[in-house]
Amino acid sequence: MNRKTPIYNTMTPLFKQIKKYIIQRIHSGEWPHESRIPSENQIVKQFGISRSTINRALRELTVEGYLVRIQGVGTFVAPRKPRFTLLEIRSIADEIVLRGGKHSCDVHLLAEEKAPLTLSIDMDLPENSPVFHSVIVHRNNKQPLQLADRYVNPEMAPDYLKQDFTRTTPSEYLFHVGPLTEAEHTIEAIAPDDITRNLLEMPKNEPCLVIHRRTWSNNIVATKATLFHPGSRFRPSGRFKPSSSTYPTNI
Repeated sequence: MNRKTPIYNTMTPLFKQIKKYIIQRIHSGEWPHESRIPSENQIVKQFGISRSTINRALRELTVEGYLVRIQGVGTFVAPRKPRFTLLEIRSIADEIVLRGGKHSCDVHLLAEEKAPLTLSIDMDLPENSPVFHSVIVHRNNKQPLQLADRYVNPEMAPDYLKQDFTRTTPSEYLFHVGPLTEAEHTIEAIAPDDITRNLLEMPKNEPCLVIHRRTWSNNIVATKATLFHPGSRFRPSGRFKPSSSTYPTNI
C-alpha cells in the first residue's frame, strides 16, 4: 500500500474504503489467491486509520469470503473457487458502488411482528414469536434495483430496529453483529403483484427475478429474506476458472 495514494472520501465510511481497496487489489491480481496480505499494524501505519476500523473491514471481508484469517499466522486472500455474485452474501450498497453506481434507499417498513406459522417453521421459532421485519427498496443512481423484504431473528440482532438503514444496509449491520456461517438460496422468475411493481417502478409486463434467502449464524436461523429485482435491471453473474476440484452446480 502506498501512503501517497489518497483513500479518504468524506462521503464513504473508512472501513468501506479499506474494503474496496483490498477487493481491488485481489481482483487486479496484485494480491493473488492464498497470498498473505499486510498485517493490521501495517495497514494502520500506512493509512493512519484506527485499528478498530481496519479490524472491521478485515472481519467483514472474511465473512464475505474474500479473506481467510489464521490466528497467530496472519490474513490471507481466500483460495480461488467458483464465485457467483448472485450467491454471495454481500451488501447491495457495496455491489452498486463496486459497479460504479450510487446507492440510496427507501425504508418502507421497520417493525416488530409476531411470526405466523409458516415463517416460524422457516426460522425455527415458536409460532407467534417476535421477529423484526423490514421492507426496503434499494436504488442504483435513483432507479429501484432491489426490494428487500427481510425477517430477522431478534436473538441474532437485538438492536436491528434501532438502525438507520438509510445510512447503512441490513447486510452491513448483520455482518457487524455476528458471523453468517451458512446461506440457502432459491431463485425463481415471477410476475410481480401490483405492490411490488409499484415499489420497483416497473412497466406492466416486466418479470421479476426473485431470490429467497435464509442465513444462519452457527445454529441459529438469523434471517429470512425475499429479494425482488426488475428483470431488465438485474443480471446475476460470476466468473471462475474451472479446476480438477470444481464440480457442476445447479443454481
